Amino acid sequence: MKKIITLFLGLFALTAHAQQPTEGCTYFLPKTIIQFHILVEKTVFKPGELAAYSGKYLKMPDVPTEPATSYRLISTEMKSVGIPDTAQQHVAVMDKKHSILSLSRDDNGILLAVNAEGTKAEPAHPFVAAPKTAPLNPHDYMNADILAAGSLPKMAELIASEIYEIRDSRNQLTRGEADNMPKDGEQLRIMMANLDKQERALMQMFTGTTERDTTETTLTFIPTKEVNKQVLFRFSKRLGLVDNDDLAGRPFYISVQDLHYVPTLNLPDDGKKSKDKSGICVNLPGKIRLSLYDGLQLCAKTECYATQFGRTEELSGELFGKKMTTRIVLDPVTGNARKLEVVPIQ
Repeated sequence: MKKIITLFLGLFALTAHAQQPTEGCTYFLPKTIIQFHILVEKTVFKPGELAAYSGKYLKMPDVPTEPATSYRLISTEMKSVGIPDTAQQHVAVMDKKHSILSLSRDDNGILLAVNAEGTKAEPAHPFVAAPKTAPLNPHDYMNADILAAGSLPKMAELIASEIYEIRDSRNQLTRGEADNMPKDGEQLRIMMANLDKQERALMQMFTGTTERDTTETTLTFIPTKEVNKQVLFRFSKRLGLVDNDDLAGRPFYISVQDLHYVPTLNLPDDGKKSKDKSGICVNLPGKIRLSLYDGLQLCAKTECYATQFGRTEELSGELFGKKMTTRIVLDPVTGNARKLEVVPIQ
């Protein structure tokens, strides 16, 4: 019985020792994704209340009388971004045998540097629309006779007459024939600006108003293999950005070409092959070419590095020994070693 208990305690101690976690710090290597920042302008036209009378009183027979909404694709920008790759979670061995003194990681746990200060990836600057001016209210520029008009035809006649008077006043100022001429150029500029504003406000009753708004949409694409003209998004002049399966929009395609180039990692002899594991891994990303098509027409092309088309290498523990250590700065998007410096320990 005593032998059985002793054997059980021995097995328990051995199991407990085997389950002890490695002393170290957890981090991720990045996966490369492509973000497409798409700017779309939306134009909304509202017809004027008196659009039907534009031809009769202003000699403008082609003024639209129906509301309309349209969209215009302004630009598409591609940007490489690194996100944590859950399949590339590692533990840096930080014990007395290794000189891994510090790890620099970003807010998502992506490794930025070892024994050095890392640099976070530059965030994309969101699009900020220009401030819009307050729209003019035509009723603020109507006289008592116009406001008291009992019918739309009468109102159209009075407003058209007012518009012609404004134009006549502007012409008189330009020719220097006005009864009350301005004293200087600045006063003339102010008077002309006021006349222009009055005309624009009253003309809205006939020609309507047009409002434009620009918005930014960000699409994420993860390249994992070569593709030839895969639908990335669809765009409609009437609806804007639509779903990929919505045939109301014309297709924009993405193609990915593997250029079969992977950068090398220059290491000293001590860092190439060793049974001593450091837990420090770096990516050797592959180079790819991305092409964006509007239907059959090429509209954008770029080359970049993506981790999914390369490989991962673990650095030898000899690089972080008692006689020397290594300082590494990694690319936050690809996980490639931007800088690798082996220094002796004093």
